[in-house]
Amino acid sequence: MSVISQIAEGNESLTEEQVKELIAQSLPAVYYAGKKILLIVPDSTRTAPVGLLFKAIHKQIGDCAAKLDVMIALGTHPAMSEEAICKRLEITLDERSSQYSTVQFHNHEWDNPEAIRRIGTIPASTIAELSNGQFEMDVPVEINRKIYEYDQVIIAGPVFPHEVVGFSGGNKYLFPGISGSKILNFFHWLGAVTTNPMIIGNKWTPVRKVVDRAGDMVDVDKRCFAMVVRPNNSLAGLCFGTPETAWDAASDLSAQVHITYKEKPFHTIISCAPPMYDDIWVGGKCMYKLEPVLADEGELIIYAPHIKDVSHTHGELLKEIGYHTSAYLLHHWEEYKQYPWGLLAHSAHVKGIGSVDKDGHEHPRARVTLATGLSRELCKKINLGFADHRTINIEDYADRENEGILLVRKAGEMLYHLKQRPPWAGGPES
Repeated sequence: MSVISQIAEGNESLTEEQVKELIAQSLPAVYYAGKKILLIVPDSTRTAPVGLLFKAIHKQIGDCAAKLDVMIALGTHPAMSEEAICKRLEITLDERSSQYSTVQFHNHEWDNPEAIRRIGTIPASTIAELSNGQFEMDVPVEINRKIYEYDQVIIAGPVFPHEVVGFSGGNKYLFPGISGSKILNFFHWLGAVTTNPMIIGNKWTPVRKVVDRAGDMVDVDKRCFAMVVRPNNSLAGLCFGTPETAWDAASDLSAQVHITYKEKPFHTIISCAPPMYDDIWVGGKCMYKLEPVLADEGELIIYAPHIKDVSHTHGELLKEIGYHTSAYLLHHWEEYKQYPWGLLAHSAHVKGIGSVDKDGHEHPRARVTLATGLSRELCKKINLGFADHRTINIEDYADRENEGILLVRKAGEMLYHLKQRPPWAGGPES
């Protein structure tokens, strides 16, 4: 299907009326009469005006559709409470119990076998082709079985540069958003082996190809509102189509809106995590988006006094694994291969790229230090640096780019790249 899109001019943002007009054009009420619709949206770890879209979609088809429900694409993130979902949808509890009382809220349950349906397998030969020969293995494809109770799935989520897939959005709200763990673990590790600098901000990555191939196997009618979101939560653009076509258009715009180019790398980066990142599992994005501009042997400090946990869901296993380069994990594969590969991928992405010497010792390209609520002892245990956040005044790092010091006040969504990429980020060999 063709893409319906609305792009704001220059640095402006779409108005609420423009958004409502696009939704009305995209979802003609007569088509949805008597149909059951499931709206899939991200959790609170993504900046996006989800409430604006939810309320506009509900107003457009809520009265004529037989059902209009919401599922939170959690991946492996913790479930959201009723109150938290209302906040995500920008509705009050009173509105929830009145005009939105018929809407059912569903949290994805990635770890509940009864909630998951296997829909097929991507064969090893196809995986070899999609991964450029990095892997050759059968990959089971599983998804939340509840989607088959509906006539159509509508995805409404943002598109940002992403460390695992290149650009988020589209079918990524299905895989891993509402998928089982097997394909999730596989393609996250594929992304880690390929490395963050070689993937992030690139469009047709091996992981995107795997995600889209899995999306092809979901035989439910699928539509997508792909949002390109400015840091102030307004929309630079909104694209509607299939998960593939809407994402295709939105990722091109995201590349213009969400990537900042720098002339030289920085030896010191202060990367401030916003409150929506409440553990290292998601706070690691403060490293991913800035690794491409971190100098060799430099230091990136994740400044987040509010973060007091490694991961609400996977914390104990990550304390066992620690944070290591993918080169180290591959060198010691027999020791680590039994762990969920998605956790290994997170470990490698936070640590950054590096090498291993003949004795098996790792040499990260640069240092990652946590200035968080995690103790010095815990940081040492998980193999990351420690800084006491109470001793850091972030303003001391402001306006010093000419000294090789970069302060990013809200990190995690804007990608930073060098104008001339080094070989490890896809640039030419010297």
